[in-house]
Amino acid sequence: MTEADVEAVASIRVTGWKTAYAGIVPRSCLDRMTVEADARRHRERLARPGSGRTDLVAVDTDGRVSGWACLGPCRDADTTATTGELYALYVRPALIGSGIGRTLLGSVHAHARAYGFDQMVLWVLTGNTPARRFYARAGYAADGAVQTDEYDGVCVPELRYRLAAGALQRPGGAR
Repeated sequence: MTEADVEAVASIRVTGWKTAYAGIVPRSCLDRMTVEADARRHRERLARPGSGRTDLVAVDTDGRVSGWACLGPCRDADTTATTGELYALYVRPALIGSGIGRTLLGSVHAHARAYGFDQMVLWVLTGNTPARRFYARAGYAADGAVQTDEYDGVCVPELRYRLAAGALQRPGGAR
């Protein structure tokens, strides 16, 4: 991701949240989300090199950003230094099911291997059934870790998913 991609990535993320998390995250929280505020946070993060995070974008044949993923070292205390984490993966909602998410996830896995990660984890909202199915088809499974995030006074549970052992080492990632 470059500075030129920030507005498109922010739009995809905000629209993705408002689409995927409707009925899961309180409407008041979703209604406050703006592309401008999200773009500002992305720019601030891009201005601070050395975070260990990598942002990837998928572009269509016309050069428009159609998806975004972010990965880096796992932030969970119960994992090893060789565990990577998928922090985010969003596809323009109108393009979900087109293969962009699978392509981005394959790129995430390739970058993870290049960084020396031998396994990957991610957190997914318990109520986000489509995302849970997507990750399960890619070889991820809930590993028993649970956390909750609070949004406007509502606790929303998340499950940690882990890529099946050895799947990250196969070229192309899990299938």
